[in-house]
Amino acid sequence: MKLVVFFVVTAALVRAQDTRKVVEPSIPPACATLQAKIGRAGQSIAPEDESKLDSTRIQEALDGCAPGHAVVLKRASARIDAFLSGPLQLRRGVALVVDRGAFLYASRNPRDYDRTPGVCGTIAEDGHGCKALINGDGVADSGVMGDGVIDGRGGETILGKNLSWWNLTDQARKGGSQNNPRLLVLNHCDNFVLYRITLMNSPNFHVGYNGGNGFTAWGVKVWSPERARNTDGIDPGNSTNVTITHCFIHTGDDQVAIKAPAGNPTAHMSIVHNHFYSGHGMSIGSNTDGGASAIRVSDLSIDGSDNGLRIKSNVTLGGLVHDVVFEDVCIRDTANPVFMDTSYAAHVSKADNRIPVFRDITVRNVRVQGGGKVTLMGMDASHRLGIQFDNVTFDDPEAIKISAIHAGVKVGPGPFNLTVTGDDVQVSGTPAPATKNACTNKFVNFPLE
Repeated sequence: MKLVVFFVVTAALVRAQDTRKVVEPSIPPACATLQAKIGRAGQSIAPEDESKLDSTRIQEALDGCAPGHAVVLKRASARIDAFLSGPLQLRRGVALVVDRGAFLYASRNPRDYDRTPGVCGTIAEDGHGCKALINGDGVADSGVMGDGVIDGRGGETILGKNLSWWNLTDQARKGGSQNNPRLLVLNHCDNFVLYRITLMNSPNFHVGYNGGNGFTAWGVKVWSPERARNTDGIDPGNSTNVTITHCFIHTGDDQVAIKAPAGNPTAHMSIVHNHFYSGHGMSIGSNTDGGASAIRVSDLSIDGSDNGLRIKSNVTLGGLVHDVVFEDVCIRDTANPVFMDTSYAAHVSKADNRIPVFRDITVRNVRVQGGGKVTLMGMDASHRLGIQFDNVTFDDPEAIKISAIHAGVKVGPGPFNLTVTGDDVQVSGTPAPATKNACTNKFVNFPLE
């Protein structure tokens, strides 16, 4: 029994690029229901409860659950509602469900997450010294679901230190890489489902999905503060048939970052019907050397972000990104509404010949409210950015700065009300007179519950 049940597909998803027939998932029947044994203290748990780990009993329940079923974490009462855990390993065909009113908190002890003894919670040359809180390795048809909360506690003090996980990340700006745990790392997990769950305060990325075929995030809420560096929302990479839909994402880094390093294809992704807030944008990259294609972003609001629609790479990470459509997007108070950059992180120390090429990029039915900067940067005259703007309007075009180089820009047939010029920039097409796209009811508050 798989965790996704297929019925009639909505018209919006039919047009999207995930080749599956994706509809709202369902929560499978429980094989085990675990009651909370500790309670919250404010927004976390009391110091005296820090040693009361639930890791063993949760893991034993996952290990003993038959495929097609779920382990449910449930509050025992209004006051006894919390679980505390170190790293957990998901099992094939089994869902972990955090029920409404229940909270799963991550341990603050870095030793619980060590891949190499003593490394997690330090700054080192390599930044992969920690296990995630929830780990999936080759476990098909599994998922994390429910209306409860999983809190990584990234802003709380690491046990045995006088700083938080996010403080450690800030210190790594001076050099080295922070070794912080992620909330979910899912490798080669085909047909994986995230459904309705709230993910908060990860010490690092919230969700990394790598090397899989079939990933659905439906109705997920991701929240970390704007100041929390490297707290990406959902990052699919080297994967096919990905749908992220009906999600609300507020982070200190990319809301969604599609990664495409060398390896399995990165293609057939649909990011539809979502709302983004603070963060670094709807991104593709920085790794694009494996190539990324057949990506559709539709019905998206971006409100108060650093970046809006972004493709980023450089000569150490670059490759071909093509057949990408951003459509029906409303952007407000965002510093870089459109950001196409082939020299992202130009401070990289070594030269390489992994040339980033962005072409067949379509931006359609987009409205930008507020000022900002539009960046259209191809690599050179032989590797030019190819982009089309069709019915893309700026409420205040005089407040938009434009930086463009090595770009072929097609405009129309719909309106486009910016004048794009720059070195080796060729503009073709005839746009219709400017009109404002409707953004009625597109911007909504982040749901608190």
